[in-house]
Amino acid sequence: MGSGESGGTAAAGTAAGGATAGGTAGRPPSAVVASLMLCMALVALDSTIVATAVPQIVGDLGGFSVFSWLFSGYLLAVTVTLPVYGKLADTFGRKPVLLFGIGLFLVGSLLCGLAWNMGALIAFRIVQGLGGGALQGTVQTLAADLYPLKDRPRIQARMSTVWAASSVAGPAVGGLLAAYAHWRWIFLLNLPLAALALWVVARHLVEPVRSPGRRGPVDWAGALAVFACGGVLLFALVQGGVAWPWLSAPSLGLLGASAVLAAVVVGVERRAAEPILPGWVWRRRTIAAVNLAMAVFGLLMVAPMVFMPTYAQAVLGLDPIGAGFVMSVMTLSWPLSAAFSQHLYRRIGFRNTAAVGMSLAAVILYSFTLLPHPARPWQPALVMLLLGAALGLFQLPLMIGVQATVGWAERGTATASVLFCRQVGQSIGAALLAAVANATLASRLADASVPGLPDGLDDVAKALDRPELLPPAAADQLRAAVAAAVDHIFLGAAVAALVALLILLLAAPRRFPVLPED
Repeated sequence: MGSGESGGTAAAGTAAGGATAGGTAGRPPSAVVASLMLCMALVALDSTIVATAVPQIVGDLGGFSVFSWLFSGYLLAVTVTLPVYGKLADTFGRKPVLLFGIGLFLVGSLLCGLAWNMGALIAFRIVQGLGGGALQGTVQTLAADLYPLKDRPRIQARMSTVWAASSVAGPAVGGLLAAYAHWRWIFLLNLPLAALALWVVARHLVEPVRSPGRRGPVDWAGALAVFACGGVLLFALVQGGVAWPWLSAPSLGLLGASAVLAAVVVGVERRAAEPILPGWVWRRRTIAAVNLAMAVFGLLMVAPMVFMPTYAQAVLGLDPIGAGFVMSVMTLSWPLSAAFSQHLYRRIGFRNTAAVGMSLAAVILYSFTLLPHPARPWQPALVMLLLGAALGLFQLPLMIGVQATVGWAERGTATASVLFCRQVGQSIGAALLAAVANATLASRLADASVPGLPDGLDDVAKALDRPELLPPAAADQLRAAVAAAVDHIFLGAAVAALVALLILLLAAPRRFPVLPED
């Protein structure tokens, strides 16, 4: 592993305790790798593909007041099931968990395509998410199982490319299907793809026979407690500031209930023979530090992924395709940087490589606030290109580093804990940064003396959709207010990047305790 890490690694050979896939050890068949990437693409696509089809869905099924749960319900189900599937993958193997996840995702997609009203569609999206949680965590774990440490950056960079490209392509694909076919095809299209992935994994992925070791009863009580706690917390974060004020009784009640349920989780898991969330995830310095850093990473990612498209359309005046391009350039540099990161972390270690990436990210995020108003489209696009390069140096080394510090029997749990913390951080970031944006907009609109501006935040979205209906001075003032709000969001993201950097430098060990490969 070079001088950067302790423990040493084999330069070649199979992954530590890795699965084989019907081929040469350490060289899984291309069909298996393709099926894993297809699973990753399905999860990423379904996170965003519904967005541009909402008008058609609402027009057909109704339910405008609750349509946001088409996204929130799916992401909530994915997030809260990650720790459960990670533990089950360590207990029963990756293949049965992955097959179950693909099957459940397939069933959920079919049901979504047959939904008869908005309530049914939301419920079936949650079923999709329950399958998506198994896909997201297990695919990442299998990537470490199938490849030796020296080859993992390559497969992880490919998966990063698939995830990023699918996330960006989702809205365009959804819009095309809704406009030229029918919105139901958004979900029915998953059926042949998921069936193909199911067949390839069932036929070609072969896990070696392993000693069962300590296999106690499945901690279903812990799984239920984790699901309930995560669900209530995410529900509070999603609805707070939207359905009701943050300091209202519903918000405080839900946040209080999530705190009580967190205490229940701790009590249940301490008594479990094989807990879903084992204590070692937080007792081991490396994993705990990476979990915290990845939670902050999830928070700061809300700025470019959620608010950059709004900035590109509302402030720069770009159409959705142009706004998508400004955001998508990040997906060009991210995988390239991630693939390059192996050359860096072999010399200076996982922690220091991630610290370099996050240091650059902090500077780049802050540089966005220095752009002129109005900026030229190439300027935020350049910021996004550089940001992708910086974050590629951060995320991949930490994921590979954590997976390298655990054996096969703990890798699923460790991987799921990292992904779970990132998802929770993203939910917290969406709520926190949205509050920053709303406060800035409210302040700027209240202080403006220009006639014709929206009366309140509820009217801002309508005004942004049809700015030509506003007086020219009011339209300019509204664009300036949105630009100021996005500036504050990126400034907050830069501060979050500094927090993640401090966590790495103060909490993570300089050398990760890498285990030798079997």
